[in-house]
Amino acid sequence: MDDELPICRTCGVQYAAPRPDCPICEDERQYVGWDGQRWTTLAELRAGGHRGKVAEEGPGIVGIGADPPTSIGQRALLVRTPAGNVLWDMITYLDDDLVSQVAGLGGVDAIAISHPHFYGSMVEWAHAFDAPVYIHAADREWVARPDDSIVFWEGETREIGDGLTLVNTGVHFAGGQVLHWRDGEDGRGALLTGDIFTVVSDRRYVGFMYSYPNLIPERPRVIRRALRRMEPFAFERVYGGWWGRVVATDGVGAVRRSAERYLTHALDDEPE
Repeated sequence: MDDELPICRTCGVQYAAPRPDCPICEDERQYVGWDGQRWTTLAELRAGGHRGKVAEEGPGIVGIGADPPTSIGQRALLVRTPAGNVLWDMITYLDDDLVSQVAGLGGVDAIAISHPHFYGSMVEWAHAFDAPVYIHAADREWVARPDDSIVFWEGETREIGDGLTLVNTGVHFAGGQVLHWRDGEDGRGALLTGDIFTVVSDRRYVGFMYSYPNLIPERPRVIRRALRRMEPFAFERVYGGWWGRVVATDGVGAVRRSAERYLTHALDDEPE
């Protein structure tokens, strides 16, 4: 494990070598920390008291995070299936104990990540489990640590396991992708979205943003295109990117209602 590679403290992405800047944070969708660009390492995070956190998030889905949280604070999701396990999204933290815990759950056969803000220590996880990392080719430029484990795919959909399909929605980033699990929820389907469709505090809805911290809304045409790409998929639950951020029922309806509400406000042309 490469314990000393630099990790941006703000976004939590690990880089291949020291550098003065973090391009992911300098992009308008993110931000450089108010104290300036700061770095850490896996070794420093461990020494500071961070540990892995593993807890069930839903039927067949286990959440994996850090305690206390690092950077953005997201958690990943391990989808456990008879055909193999997929780790959806990524965190910064990793240690031997966390590897052992995940191995005890069946390990990781494939990794897929929604967008660059969640790339975390993806190469470390890929090496720990000898697993490929699926990223949409439209986000190739944002990969901070190139590696042979990364599979760049193109097009609108990519099946990465039996009943496990990546869908490129293009929300938030051009390569922004979600993971559909056909057999989740006893065959009613589950959708794992990170913050491509982010589950909001009122967990009956999701949100769509180009930038969350800088409050830049996503473009209506992108939302409409994403809805078209999601039409073939049925799903009961929607799993967002943070602990407990789950739409528990009528996931398809929740995404549609959320988009309709968003577009109504975004395109309101009534006279003042």
